[in-house]
Amino acid sequence: MKRVFLLSPANCNGVRAGWILRRNARSEIAKRLRDPAGVPLAEVYSFLSALYFRGKLTYARAFADPPLSTAGVMIITPTAGLMPDGATIGLSTLRGFSRVPINVKNRRYRTAFLRGLRQLANDVGPDCEVILLGSIATGKYLDLVQQVFADQLRVPAEFIGLGDMSRGALLLQCVREQRELNYVSVATVPNRRPPGTAQPSVVINPLISS
Repeated sequence: MKRVFLLSPANCNGVRAGWILRRNARSEIAKRLRDPAGVPLAEVYSFLSALYFRGKLTYARAFADPPLSTAGVMIITPTAGLMPDGATIGLSTLRGFSRVPINVKNRRYRTAFLRGLRQLANDVGPDCEVILLGSIATGKYLDLVQQVFADQLRVPAEFIGLGDMSRGALLLQCVREQRELNYVSVATVPNRRPPGTAQPSVVINPLISS
């Protein structure tokens, strides 16, 4: 079966984001973001998130098997919906990302994400698995992905109970060993809240936090 991956975004409001967004930033990546050529989104997110996003990206690139003419790795963004991992962005786009929360109640995020998901569904058709490498502990990604892909959606079973750094290390180890994780339906994940319900004050064994 064909397979594409959806990668959750990096935190565009964290300390590392501040290093490249501030006016007097002098790092190499900060300078390149100010150049008209821009920087690949995957590289920017890898810088912001370090091991965790790098693990997701490396794994997805290794095991994606998309239909013809479709990107195998799509990255979730706060304002632009889904972007291929090779797409480039500039400083103004990253600043825009930093201003919009990843929350299904945020209209700008929700509208752009749903638009991207529907376009992807049209591109890949009904016989392609969609693997989410991102949180299912809340509905910030999952509720919208389920709305569009339903039974085509899968998540890695091995992620349950692991922290971000452990997930990143596991993904890189799998690539070294050329070993895929076990993908399961969201319905089989323990302690998963039903779609559309309020987030509990305490989450037991969250699958992933970003």
